[in-house]
Amino acid sequence: MRVGLFIPCYVDQFYPQVGIATLELLEKYGCEVHFPLNQTCCGQPMANSGFEHLTGSCNSLFIDNFDGFDYIVCPSGSCTLHIKDHLHAENHQDEPKAQHIRKRVYELVEFLTDILQVKDLKAAFPHKVGLHQSCHGQRGLQLSQMSELNAPHFSKPEELLSQVSGLELVALSRKDECCGFGGTFCVTEEAISVRMGQDRVKDHQQQGVEYITGGDMSCLMHLEGILKRQKSSIKVVHIAEILNSK
Repeated sequence: MRVGLFIPCYVDQFYPQVGIATLELLEKYGCEVHFPLNQTCCGQPMANSGFEHLTGSCNSLFIDNFDGFDYIVCPSGSCTLHIKDHLHAENHQDEPKAQHIRKRVYELVEFLTDILQVKDLKAAFPHKVGLHQSCHGQRGLQLSQMSELNAPHFSKPEELLSQVSGLELVALSRKDECCGFGGTFCVTEEAISVRMGQDRVKDHQQQGVEYITGGDMSCLMHLEGILKRQKSSIKVVHIAEILNSK
């Protein structure tokens, strides 16, 4: 299958190793991966700030870059959800292309579990790990069950992490609490955002984790900043890096 690799801005600029791990993972499972060099921001920051009407050029560029692939895969729940819910064409004749892309774009974890149906990961990560389940992935993409619902438990990230040799996944006290990043929320409501992040970090610290992982590098970047200011030894690592480890 031909897969278009959709890499968020902050991954491209600050965490390129996450993009590389995603590429290598997809190639391991037989995907023909293409990285459109002209891709830029998907428009999510503007939309989150109330300016979705200004994202037309972002939408058009996204369609130009990713039209024609069997699937589009992204190592970010929030960016994936934005495209799934909000991609529209500026030109009426291109709207069928936009609709096709919206149906074929997948976050990395859901692509590995739902489309590739990975059951035999050859990965090793002998560390104690805490899983941060980001809001967009959990509540928007249904990657895992919400704890406030009286419903059977499931977690696609846990399903994959359970296949990693040597990895000890800890149980958190509040397993699906928001970290406080929230995109532009962390800029407009800095104090609340930081306090929420500190609470999220504290839960992981109390469980004695060595690493915090998750599917959204934006949330992990927020937690990483707090950990560094606390001079903590805990590190953050995107789930793609763990699943691609040897």
